Amino acid sequence: MKRRVVVTGMGAVTPIGNTVAETWAAARAGTCGIGINKQLDVSEHKIKIAAEVKDLVVENYLEKKVARKMSRYRQFALIAAKQAYADSGLQDAQFDHNRMGVIVSSGVGGMEVMETEHIKAMEKGYDRISPFFITQLIANMGAGDIAIEFNAKGLCTCVVTACASGTHAVGDAFHRIRDGYEEIMITGGAESTITHLALGGFTSMKALHEGTDINRASIPFDKERSGFVMGEGAGILVLEELEHAKARGAHIYGEIVGYGATCDAFHITLPSETGEGAARSMVCAMDDAGIAPEQVDYINAHGTSTPPNDKFETLAIKSALGDAAQTVSISSTKSMTGHLLGATGAVEAIFSVLALKDGFVPPTINYKVPDPECDLDITPNVGKEKDMEYALSNTFGFGGHNATLAFRKYKGE
Repeated sequence: MKRRVVVTGMGAVTPIGNTVAETWAAARAGTCGIGINKQLDVSEHKIKIAAEVKDLVVENYLEKKVARKMSRYRQFALIAAKQAYADSGLQDAQFDHNRMGVIVSSGVGGMEVMETEHIKAMEKGYDRISPFFITQLIANMGAGDIAIEFNAKGLCTCVVTACASGTHAVGDAFHRIRDGYEEIMITGGAESTITHLALGGFTSMKALHEGTDINRASIPFDKERSGFVMGEGAGILVLEELEHAKARGAHIYGEIVGYGATCDAFHITLPSETGEGAARSMVCAMDDAGIAPEQVDYINAHGTSTPPNDKFETLAIKSALGDAAQTVSISSTKSMTGHLLGATGAVEAIFSVLALKDGFVPPTINYKVPDPECDLDITPNVGKEKDMEYALSNTFGFGGHNATLAFRKYKGE
């Protein structure tokens, strides 16, 4: 018999809030986290906007001397993990730390450090590169920081699958507990790539929205969509085996019941033109959960606001859910947060858990122009109350990576 896995703690640092409570309240209200880029001098960039983390006081969570040696994505990861761990109540619990692991992802790692240290090397020589350069750069160090902070001695790893990284991390962590390897997993993703190189690279490949009207920038499923908006942040969840959580009296937010992962094997950046890989990912997640399409009440869509993704995700949902696609509630919270790359799946997992818990579908904001190729119920502009039991959360990444999580409302049974 497969073991049940629940969510007992959550933490988040996002463009619409620096805690889970702030982020979820903003999402329910339809708050847009996009603005003019304040981190960079963008005078020489075509792209002027970004979805940045705002007013985060790092020193409230990390000592200054520690924070100075950490790249921005690592700071986000550890801050969100501290929130999640405190939320879980594990700091006051007695448990086997050998049975607690970490899977926390980043699609890129410390890109801003690579840029600044390369400039230093060019100006002053390679021997002047910071001794902390490598540890600030590599994508697995966020997971390492978290394991060290909380003495997690089980599996510690980092899934790197571009924008699907955070969802793969949560799904893999779910399976680790379900299959008996650990009792507790700290999992999620963190990213901070609002940098000159990242903006330049994504601009050159025509992936980013180039306008400055923040209310028409990230507009998933809208016919006028033209690219995503670069975001940053972190989402961390504490997953726990159900009986282990109940034995210590933990608060339970929801249950994770399924995970699907597939590959398009089609193109390095474009999704499959039929959406078949994404559809299989959803079907695999539903099969893993043992549920039928008509039982799915909500889908947190990948919904990037790029022309191909939203069209093909619509096709994928129709293929995976059949007739049920016409009645399922869908939203893209990237309309509010922008695209958090390797962190996006983890943050959207949190949204999915809270949507079920509160019985509320967050909106897809700034929607104006219907697209006949994206004709499902995307919850335009205003969220809605809805009694729900099951939700799917989709994430797709460059390289053809597809990942879907299935969640269930926890009813205390």
